[in-house]
Amino acid sequence: MKHTTRILAGIGVLALSGSLVACSADGEGDDSYSIIFLAASSQNGYNQAVYSGIEERASQLADELGIEIETKIQDGQFDANTQLSQLQNAGTTGKADGIIVVPHDGPALGAAFPLGQDIPVASVLNPIGPDITEMEPQVEGVISTVATPPATGAKLQAESAVEYCEGIDPCKIGLLAGLLNSPLDIERIDAWKSVLGEHDNIKIAGTVEGAYDRDQSLTAVSNLLQGDKDINGIISSADQQTMGAQIALENAGIDPASIFLTGSGGTTEGIKAVLEGTWTNDYINVPASMGEEALQQVINSLQGEKVQTVVDADELVGFGPIATKEDLEAHPDFTGEWNG
Repeated sequence: MKHTTRILAGIGVLALSGSLVACSADGEGDDSYSIIFLAASSQNGYNQAVYSGIEERASQLADELGIEIETKIQDGQFDANTQLSQLQNAGTTGKADGIIVVPHDGPALGAAFPLGQDIPVASVLNPIGPDITEMEPQVEGVISTVATPPATGAKLQAESAVEYCEGIDPCKIGLLAGLLNSPLDIERIDAWKSVLGEHDNIKIAGTVEGAYDRDQSLTAVSNLLQGDKDINGIISSADQQTMGAQIALENAGIDPASIFLTGSGGTTEGIKAVLEGTWTNDYINVPASMGEEALQQVINSLQGEKVQTVVDADELVGFGPIATKEDLEAHPDFTGEWNG
C-alpha cells in the first residue's frame, strides 16, 4: 500500500524528510501513514482534545522518525450506528493504516471486527467489545486501550461525596449523568449508586441526564431543584455538565461552594472552579495526553515495535486523579488540557 498519493481534505499533514523508511501495515516499504480518528462527536470538546493530542504526537513522531503521518477526524454524532458504519468503512476502504476511536458505544462497535483489512485500532476513554470494564483488547484488531475502567473514577467521586456527607443526615446527592442509555454512563451510575447505597444517611435526590452539555445540564439540574432545593451535593460525569449545574444552583439561590460539587474531565474551567473553592474537587482526565498515547501505540504496531495493550489513563495525570484545591495548588503547572 502506498499512501503518498492520497489526498485527504481537512487533514493534518506532518512530514519531514529523513533516511528512516517505515513499513506499512501491509508490509510494503513506505514513508507515510494515514490515521483516521473516529470521534464519538467531533463537536465535543473532550473528543477535540483527544484529536489535538493525536496531531501533536504525529508532529513529534514525524520529527523523530522522519516519516509522514496524515490524520483525519470523523464525526460520530453521538450515534452508535453512525460510528459503527464509519469504523466498518475505515476498515475496508484501504484509506487508513491505523484507526483511533473514542467509542460512543464500545460494545456495539465490537460488531465491526474483524475489520476487512488488517489495520491496528486503538480505543480511547472506554474499550471496544462486550465488556465495558475490561481494558485488555477483547476483539481481533484492537491493539490497545487508553483508558481507566469507568467505575474506577465514578467510585472515587462517590467516595469523596461519602466523606463530605459524614455527620449530615439526610445527605441528599443528585446524580448528573452524561447519556442515560450509554454503556459508559450506565457503568458510572451503577458505581455511584453502589458506593452511596452503602451509607444510610445518604439519599439520592435524583438521576438526570446532562448529555455532556452545559445548557442541557442547566435545565436538568434546574428541574431537579424544583423537586427539592434542600440538596447537599451533585456528582457529575463531566465538567461541562458541572458548569451547568453550578449555574442552576446559583439561579436557585444556592451558593455552589456551600454544597458538595464535583465534575470529571480536568477542564480549564473545572480546575479554576476548584482552585476558587466553587467546586469541592474534580476527577482529572487528560484527553490530549490520551490521544498522544493512542497514536504512539498505533505507530508502534505499524512499525513492528512493542505495543502497550493497556495504558491506564489515570496514571497519565501524575497526581490525584481526584484533585482538591490543595492538590491543584501543589501542582500549579497543571491548568487543564481542554475547555469544556
